[in-house]
Amino acid sequence: MTEPVPGDLDGHTVELDRAHVFHSWSAQAALSPMVVAGGLGCRVWNHAGREWLDFSSQLVNVNIGHQHPRIVAAIQEQAALLTTISPPTANLARGEAARRIVDLAPDGFTKVFFTNGGADANENAIRMARQFTGRDKVVSTYRSYHGNTGAAVVATGDWRRVPNEYARGHVHVFGPYLYRSEFWATTPEEESERALRHLTRVVESEGPASVAAILLETVPGTAGVLMPPPGYLEGVRALADKHGIMLILDEVMAGFGRTGQWFAFDAYDVVPDLITFAKGVNSGYVPVGGVVISDPIAAHFDDIVFPGGLTYSGHPLAMASIVASIDAMADEGIVDNAARIGRDVLGPGLAELAEKHDLVGEARGAGVFWALELVSDPESREPVAPAVVGRAKALLLERGLLPFVADNRIHVVPPCVVTDDEAGTALAIYDDALTLLTKELS
Repeated sequence: MTEPVPGDLDGHTVELDRAHVFHSWSAQAALSPMVVAGGLGCRVWNHAGREWLDFSSQLVNVNIGHQHPRIVAAIQEQAALLTTISPPTANLARGEAARRIVDLAPDGFTKVFFTNGGADANENAIRMARQFTGRDKVVSTYRSYHGNTGAAVVATGDWRRVPNEYARGHVHVFGPYLYRSEFWATTPEEESERALRHLTRVVESEGPASVAAILLETVPGTAGVLMPPPGYLEGVRALADKHGIMLILDEVMAGFGRTGQWFAFDAYDVVPDLITFAKGVNSGYVPVGGVVISDPIAAHFDDIVFPGGLTYSGHPLAMASIVASIDAMADEGIVDNAARIGRDVLGPGLAELAEKHDLVGEARGAGVFWALELVSDPESREPVAPAVVGRAKALLLERGLLPFVADNRIHVVPPCVVTDDEAGTALAIYDDALTLLTKELS
C-alpha cells in the first residue's frame, strides 16, 4: 500500500477501502464508494472539499444533523469521565437516558432495555413478547425491514429475508399501500378496512393462541415511507387486544422527530406494548438502540429471569449522546422544525414535483420522511428500471445533493434541523434532475 499523496486523500481512502473493507448488502468487486471526510449540520464533504447537501441523513439516522456541538461535547465529557462499564452496574448516564426516553413514551412505560442498534432492539422485543405470552409466532409485513440479526431479518419482509431464513415462527402479511394495493382498494378507507381483514384472517388461520406478537414499523421506511391509512393501526391494536397478542411498533427509523413527532405513533390513536428505537435517538453518533417496555411486560420479569443481554447494553458514551440529543432536540425545537418543514416546504414542494413530472407516480410522507415513487408510465404505474434510479442518483450527486434511493424510489429524508433554504435548494435540484432524466428517457 502506497502512502497518500498530498492532496489525494480521497483516492487513498478509496484504495484503503477497496483493499480491506467488506461492505454490507453488496457484491464487492464493482464497488466505488463515495468518500466522506467531514460534515456539519445538513452538509458533508470529501477531502478535496467538494460538498453535498445530505438528504439521506446517511441511513435515515442523522436526525439532529452532523456534528451537533452539544452531542459531541457530551461524548467527549463522558469519555473523560468513564468510557465503558458493564451492564449490571448502575450508571448515571444510563439512568438519565432511560428517564428521558420514558418521559417521551405514553403512560404505562417506565423501563428501557438498551441494545447496540435497531436490529437487536427488535430481536429482544420479539423475545420479550414470546416470553410474556408463552407463544411463538410473530406476524409482520412483507414490505418491511427490521434488521439483520436472526429473528429480525426473518421478520423482515423484503428480499434480504430469503437467504437468511433460519429463525422459526414467522408469518408475513401484506400491509396497506394504496398506490399499489394488494386489495383492489380505491380509497384510503377501503385499503385500511381490507388490509385489516386480511391480517385478521391470517391471524385466525394461524391460530390466535399461537401468535405472540404483531410487529410493524409504524411508518414502513425502507419499504417506501408507507403512511398508515385511517384506522389501520387502531384496528391492529384492537385485533391484538382481542387475542392477547403483543403489538410491537418498530420506531427505529420513524422515531425521534423523523415524522415531525417524537414517536411516529403519536399521530395515531394507538399505544403499543413494546416500542423499539435506535437511529434518531442520538443520530447514530454512537451505536445504540433499545426497547421501551410497557409496565405489565416489565413486571413479568420481576421474578423471572429475562434470558437476554449484551456486553455493551447501556454503554456510557451512547447514553451520554442520548441525553444530549434529546435535550438539544427539545431545547431547540427540532421536532417542531421537522413537522413544519414537512407541512410547509417539503410536502407542498414534492407535490408540485409529482404534478409536474410524469416520472413521479406519487409523493408521500410527513415531517422529514418522504418518498418519490418513480414510474415509467403514470397510468400503469410500472416502476422504472433500476438503471433509471441509478441515473437519478448520479444526477443528484453531480448537482451537490446526496440522496437515499431504494428500489424505484427517491427517499427525501434530510436531518430534522434542515432549514427552509436548504429544503428549497434540494427541491430545485430534484426538479432539475427529474427534468434532465425525462429528456434522456424520451
